[in-house]
Amino acid sequence: MKAASLLFLRLSTGLLIVIWGLIKIMSPDAAIGVSNTYYGGIVSVAMIQTPWGLFQVAIGLLTILGLLRRFVYPVQAFILCLGAAAIWKYLLDPFGLYLLTEETRNVLFFPSLGMAAATLVIWAFRDEDRLSLDVALNRG
Repeated sequence: MKAASLLFLRLSTGLLIVIWGLIKIMSPDAAIGVSNTYYGGIVSVAMIQTPWGLFQVAIGLLTILGLLRRFVYPVQAFILCLGAAAIWKYLLDPFGLYLLTEETRNVLFFPSLGMAAATLVIWAFRDEDRLSLDVALNRG
């Protein structure tokens, strides 16, 4: 059950990063709009959208496969936890009661907290993640 649960977490968190990466590749203007609106424009440079998107797709696919986990899990954790930290107001006030307003609230951001937690669980239980390509290839 634990190995299957870790596989499910790998699939869900990896797919999220793949989707984010594909958005940057297929619709860089949309990615820039999200960066400007929710992340203070930190990654709003058009020329980095495709390379950053390709990197995210690669990290997501490696996560799904459970390959190069020693490198990939901390990178994925950084991406998902940084993403959650950047929208902290939406996590602390999903209903717009004290930090946000009714117009600016967005309860759909709240699952980012669960995704950040999930990636930390995957990383913490890496040694018990038996349904990974690393294990199948005897690479631990």
